[in-house]
Amino acid sequence: MYFAGVIGESWAGWIGPVFSAVIIYLAHKEFKDQGNGFMSYGKGLGLGTLVSVVSSAIYSTFTYIYVKFINTEYLQEIQDTMMAKFEEEGMNDDQIEAAMGMMEKMSTPEMSLIFGLLGGIFIGFIVSLIVSAITKNNDPSLEV
Repeated sequence: MYFAGVIGESWAGWIGPVFSAVIIYLAHKEFKDQGNGFMSYGKGLGLGTLVSVVSSAIYSTFTYIYVKFINTEYLQEIQDTMMAKFEEEGMNDDQIEAAMGMMEKMSTPEMSLIFGLLGGIFIGFIVSLIVSAITKNNDPSLEV
C-alpha cells in the first residue's frame, strides 16, 4: 500500500482481508485436491488460521526490518499522512493532538511487529470463519 501510494485511503483497508480470503480459499482448494475432496468446517478453520499465522509472521517480520533498518522515516511519513487526513476531515487542534499523541506511542518498529502479527492473525481467523463455511465439503460417509 505504501508503494502504491494508497495509505490512508478508506478502501485500501479491504486489500488485506480480500487477499487473505483468496489465499485461504486456495489453501482449502489444495487441501481438498490433495485429499479425498472433503474438508470439514473445523479442518478449514484450522488450515485458514495456520495460513494466517504464517503469513502474518512473514509480513510482520518484513515490516519490522523495513521500518527499523531500510526506511526509518516510514512511520513518520504515515503520521504526516494521517495528520493531513485529520485536518481534511475538519478535526480541531485538540483532537488532532490527542490522536497524534496516541499514534506516536504506538508508532515504533516493535509495535508494528506486534500489531501486525496479532492483527493479521485476528483478521485471518475471521476471514477463515467465513471462507471455511463456504468451502467446507463434509464427507458423507462420516456423518451419522
